[in-house]
Amino acid sequence: MDEAADPFEYFLNLPWSDGLPVVTPTEERIAWMLGGTNRPPDELIGAVPPAWNEATVASVAQHAVMAGCRPAYLPVLLGVVEAVLQEQFNMNGFQATMGPGGPMIILNGPYAKKIGVHGGSGCFGPGFRANATIGRALRLVLMNLGGGLPGVSDMSCFGSPVKFTFCIRENEEMSPWESFAEERGFAGEDDVVTVYAAEGPHQAFDDVSAEPDGLLTTIASVMSSMGVSNSYQRQNMVVAVSPDHAALLSRAGLSRGDVRRILFEKARLPVGLMKQGGRYRGPEGTDWPDWVDHGDDACMVPMVHYPDDILLIVAGGRPGPHSSVIPAWNKSSRMVAMRYRTN
Repeated sequence: MDEAADPFEYFLNLPWSDGLPVVTPTEERIAWMLGGTNRPPDELIGAVPPAWNEATVASVAQHAVMAGCRPAYLPVLLGVVEAVLQEQFNMNGFQATMGPGGPMIILNGPYAKKIGVHGGSGCFGPGFRANATIGRALRLVLMNLGGGLPGVSDMSCFGSPVKFTFCIRENEEMSPWESFAEERGFAGEDDVVTVYAAEGPHQAFDDVSAEPDGLLTTIASVMSSMGVSNSYQRQNMVVAVSPDHAALLSRAGLSRGDVRRILFEKARLPVGLMKQGGRYRGPEGTDWPDWVDHGDDACMVPMVHYPDDILLIVAGGRPGPHSSVIPAWNKSSRMVAMRYRTN
């Protein structure tokens, strides 16, 4: 770049930014960032669709600098990039979708806590450097190496604020249950990243229910909508319950599995309503369980096909009579959970 140019304006005038100022990735800063890992700079992480440029440790570190990361965040970011490039995540399709949303990053394990990834009060919002910059660095990788540029290959009708960054840690400290990662078969000391092709969060506010039935009815009502892809296609759905709501459920003796099962039973809409719009294309063009009777308008269609399709986490802080439902993007993407290296 022209050293006489203002570096902030230079990047903002090129399609290398998310619209916010970036930190100039000088050689010194990239070297500083690479100090966060012992992986060789030329190690290939993978090719990023749809442009298929190669993401190496060094190129990911460059974008970590641009996003404002600290070197300690780099191992997490490398793990995140590895996860979203897994075939089952279908980043190629996600980059080019007309729908809203972005990759949601959920972290479990001691390393994320050590580096300050936040899972408590306000975790979906601003104010937490690790959350903001790890998610932002992923977006810059997807734009610059993957070519996911709005109106070019990213054909999202509206886009979404979660395209900027959507990175949290599960609030394991305030959860009454085993962690989300442990429920998925990982050990408690494992450092685990889960990536999920997400819409934005939908609030489930309930400060009245004193028993699980009322609270889970509230959450299930937010899960049930003709306007989300889950209602016509099999896919995951994240339900993030606050510590207060989780405590209410746990005091009643409900496990994570119990909560998922009850939400699966409650989160349903009638066939007659579903046939009026949305994505209904008849029995051959609608991905519902085989037992759903398209000819019975009173038959109830589940928003998730199986209880295990619900990704139940504990997040947020106290006090908080809120939970959050995060619908999915498309049935062609499945969540990925994997251990990542911390060195």
